[in-house]
Amino acid sequence: MFKRTGLRVTAAACCAAAFLATPASAGTGGPGAPGAGDPYFPEYGNGGYDVSHYDVRLRYEPRDDRLAGTTTIVAKPTQNLTAFNLDFALPVKSIRVNGNPSAFQQQGTELTVTPPAELPAGAEATFVVDYDGVPSSVEVDGLNPWIRTSDGALAIGEPEISAWWFPGNDHPRDKATFDIAVDVPDGTEVLSNGVNTDTSTLAGRTTWKWRTTKPTATYLAFLGIGQYAINTKTGAFGQPFVTAYADGLGEVEGAAKASVERTPEVLDFLAGLFGEYPFEAQGGVVPAEGLNFALENQTRPTYSPKFFQDGANTSVVVHENAHQWFGDSVSVDTWRDIWLNEGFASYSEWLWSEQQGTGTAQELFDHYYSTAPEDAFWQVAPGEPGPDNIFGDAVYDRGALTLHALRNVIGDEALLDVVRTWVEDKRYSTGTVEDFIALTEQRSGKQLDEFFQAWLFTPGKPAATPENGVPASATRAGVAVPEAVAEIDATHRHVHDDH
Repeated sequence: MFKRTGLRVTAAACCAAAFLATPASAGTGGPGAPGAGDPYFPEYGNGGYDVSHYDVRLRYEPRDDRLAGTTTIVAKPTQNLTAFNLDFALPVKSIRVNGNPSAFQQQGTELTVTPPAELPAGAEATFVVDYDGVPSSVEVDGLNPWIRTSDGALAIGEPEISAWWFPGNDHPRDKATFDIAVDVPDGTEVLSNGVNTDTSTLAGRTTWKWRTTKPTATYLAFLGIGQYAINTKTGAFGQPFVTAYADGLGEVEGAAKASVERTPEVLDFLAGLFGEYPFEAQGGVVPAEGLNFALENQTRPTYSPKFFQDGANTSVVVHENAHQWFGDSVSVDTWRDIWLNEGFASYSEWLWSEQQGTGTAQELFDHYYSTAPEDAFWQVAPGEPGPDNIFGDAVYDRGALTLHALRNVIGDEALLDVVRTWVEDKRYSTGTVEDFIALTEQRSGKQLDEFFQAWLFTPGKPAATPENGVPASATRAGVAVPEAVAEIDATHRHVHDDH
């Protein structure tokens, strides 16, 4: 993962309703908002409409990284719209709204569309965008998340990537289903989300079709194009289990397979904790080059080969698959809420370690809590990390510490009840840190303001008190280092490397 810097920051986030509907004056239409008003990335996403489906059809040439596409967006205006914005960076050839040619202007990733007639609130509409460009050559505000490789490309990134391969409403609040079809030269493989519905060849080219039927945030849609060995089996819960390993992995190939092929076992374990797996397929992708991080692409995480350079690493597989519940099914309402993704994914590694006998969650807590108070690690508050620290160590490791401390305060049964209620009530939607705190207090029957203030919102090391969930074991000198620490630390070094 990577961090976006130099962005304008507002004082507070818009609520979900304000994001999807910024009403015009009574009886009149107006343009949709050009951004979601996210406090960390206010220009991401758009207002005035809600997308239900993307149909993305692409023709890709690995030799020169040229991408030609037509994306059809099925959406419903949430206000009377005279104009609206899409998030997109590639050169646009034409746009039709409800079949009619429409005017447009493009600046950076802001694509402003003016249809010939006002779009009425609540009436389903289609936006068809034709485009053609070279994604690796398009930079906006110093950013280009598209990864060109020697044999293809990777469209993988967080919090931004979609604008470099399909136009859309690029914010986790507006999820949609996807059909993705990619035409490539014969002998080139394409990976994406969900289920491979068809693969056909004609005149020296192959079209790969992928479909995901569950609501998906735009940044969690992905492409892996190149030379891959693709394997399809039956995984956990009787679902399709699709893995892909790039040619050229060399000496890490065995370790990568020894890790990623355990995905069904990991999902069984996680479902036992969190409840029903929320999607229709599972798997993993390991490219040979270009990627320095891992990402929880919905149904099919992608892993840098760096994770396996020292041997098998199941911690990263646990981390990315825990995100299928925390981040993918239940997404951040704004990017300020990133602890809800990374804290839970990191704590899931601790629970896996406990189950595998390589260190209990308490032993891991003791190890990380023993970090000196003056360490920079303690100076970032996970509940308000700031846009430059959304992938900082504190969000991951202090985030996991928070959850274990909470376990110590409210007990195992209460914490499991809170977590299972959270993922069930928020399935396919979004949540805020404040929502989680309120639910925790409601389900546990405890008043926890001071606890969460210390762990999530106050820079500095939380005091070693029972009220903060810190047992005496965490303050002893010479804390033992659990076996799992090396693997977990390696995971967190690469899972949020700058791109």
